[in-house]
Amino acid sequence: MRVPRSPDASRPVARHLPLLLLALLLGTPFAARAQSDTAVAVDVPGASPGAAAAVPWSALSAGQQRLLQRFEGRWDSLPPGRQDALARGAGRWLAMTPEQRSRGRQQFEQWRGLSESDRAVVRERWQRFRELPPGEQAAVRQSYQRFRQLPPERRQQLRRMWNEATPGERQRMLQQMRERQQRRQRRQP
Repeated sequence: MRVPRSPDASRPVARHLPLLLLALLLGTPFAARAQSDTAVAVDVPGASPGAAAAVPWSALSAGQQRLLQRFEGRWDSLPPGRQDALARGAGRWLAMTPEQRSRGRQQFEQWRGLSESDRAVVRERWQRFRELPPGEQAAVRQSYQRFRQLPPERRQQLRRMWNEATPGERQRMLQQMRERQQRRQRRQP
């Protein structure tokens, strides 16, 4: 028996879930903004992996400087992690195709349309994704790619099923997806 679900903050997030997953998986500036405003960023020679090093303004390419010009006057006062993230994101943006940039702009506009509580949910889910072992992250990415290849009607049907499911039903759905993924992995040479 299904329990009627009241409208809550998870429904808007569910509506945007494919968009958010895509952004998170592709590493667009939108995805980085989902973590907070510590958005996006260049590898600095001599910087140790995992430790954010300050990025001198002069180390940015002309393209990165153009994209980040609103930060120029206060660049040196930004925390090193923020500088690094912004520099790397600007580098990713410059490497994108026009289609990827267009999609990134659309995704960012949708992100801006989310409430603070919805953004908090997305940030928390992104953090959980980042904590997954690399193999599980790859499985999530593969599942998402398969989802995107489905006809729009089927994707809509699956979204509707997910939104109408109880928490227990959702857990069963997730378990079934994991089992299918494991079977696929065993079949691969």
